[in-house]
Amino acid sequence: MKYTIVIPAKNEAKGLKEILPKLQNLGAQEIIVVDDGSTDDTKALSESFGCRVISHPYSMGNGASIKSGAREVKTESILFMDADGQHDPSNIDDLLTKYAEGFDMVVGARTGQDSQANIARGFGNRLYNWFASWMVGHKIDDLTSGFRVVNREKFMRFLYMLPNGFSYPTTSTMAFFRVGYKVGYLPVTMPPRVGKSHLRVFRDGIKFLLIIFKIGTLYSPLKIFLPIALLQFLLGMGRYAYTLASSGTFTNMSALLLSSAVTVFLIGLVSEQISNLNYKS
Repeated sequence: MKYTIVIPAKNEAKGLKEILPKLQNLGAQEIIVVDDGSTDDTKALSESFGCRVISHPYSMGNGASIKSGAREVKTESILFMDADGQHDPSNIDDLLTKYAEGFDMVVGARTGQDSQANIARGFGNRLYNWFASWMVGHKIDDLTSGFRVVNREKFMRFLYMLPNGFSYPTTSTMAFFRVGYKVGYLPVTMPPRVGKSHLRVFRDGIKFLLIIFKIGTLYSPLKIFLPIALLQFLLGMGRYAYTLASSGTFTNMSALLLSSAVTVFLIGLVSEQISNLNYKS
């Protein structure tokens, strides 16, 4: 199998020093390191190991690095992995073996205790996985893992949809499920990362919450809007039944809830049609 390894890196010289020697004899056609405005020796170190380095003049984000690297790949398949040492090169052969079974994307899913996950982050990951599983109707073992191998041609179809931030795994996974591509998961154990994480629990937690709703509207907006509309409708009818029985009136609150239910439903319906345009090809 011909594949290229793409590694986004921002000040990850320490991690790259550990993983790059382990990648040299794994059969990749090329190793591309995307230097996202690093101020350490990320570029020089990567070049010393024979990697092709794509440099950003300033930090553009993890997703932007993924897109920069993917555009330069010439092989049929791409293997994405992080530079912080959490993605063990010894798992690459197993990822490729499962991918060769006929999948369009195979994700290395974290198992057991994530060495970098505190209580808040662990809860966020579980919420993410539950929400995405409900949306797609299939069990998703790990929505946010960046350790994955994908079919380049199919991945490139959704490149314009990927954010420049850190949620590219989420968006690409949901997009693959949306159009019916085959997505598989391989359990992997991830060791502690080398260096300090770039994620911040409170700041990025809010972003994750927004991304959850973005995922829903990206995948199937009506599946989000319909329960909200139904809840408002039931509250409106319940309010109307109560006021009718108690005072024989139809109150403004009942009218507001019922009209809001219709409005939310229609917005969801229109959003569903707009969302379908993203996948028309």
